[in-house]
Amino acid sequence: MADLYVSWSAYHQNIERLAVKVYQSQWDFNQIVCLARGGLRVGDLLSRIYRQPLGILAASSYYGGEGRSQGNLTFSENLTMTNKELGDRILLVDDLVDSGVTLQESVIWLQERYPGQIAEIRTAVIWYKASSIVVPDYYVEYLRNNPWIHQPFEVYEQVSLAELAGRDLARLSG
Repeated sequence: MADLYVSWSAYHQNIERLAVKVYQSQWDFNQIVCLARGGLRVGDLLSRIYRQPLGILAASSYYGGEGRSQGNLTFSENLTMTNKELGDRILLVDDLVDSGVTLQESVIWLQERYPGQIAEIRTAVIWYKASSIVVPDYYVEYLRNNPWIHQPFEVYEQVSLAELAGRDLARLSG
């Protein structure tokens, strides 16, 4: 399993490519729900591009020192959103689909919590790995070799606040 390193520029271009794929399908959705943490940025940008309300569902299954071990899936108790009602045609987004369990269980979570309110849910991710049991409705890249993806924001998982403060002081004095 090789590693895939993604720059900020490539990351944002991929989100734009995902937006275009959904647009080209001509599907008319009225709600975006993103899976936090990885799908937050994707959901935020798609919500801005499409001018549709954003709901946030926190889900977690990775743990360990580098966050590469997958364990039990845990969801937040509630969906966070500012609109009063959940839309009935939902675009469920995440950054990637690895095993597919999170995406699959998220669809079930939404259907169980909002019975009779949802007409359709479609899924969208940037990266779709071959190891997934779920095929997303929309994706930018199919990854046959299931690489570990190093996203540009991961640097913040290794940096300390003291380091950030030191960088800030260096910038202010330079």
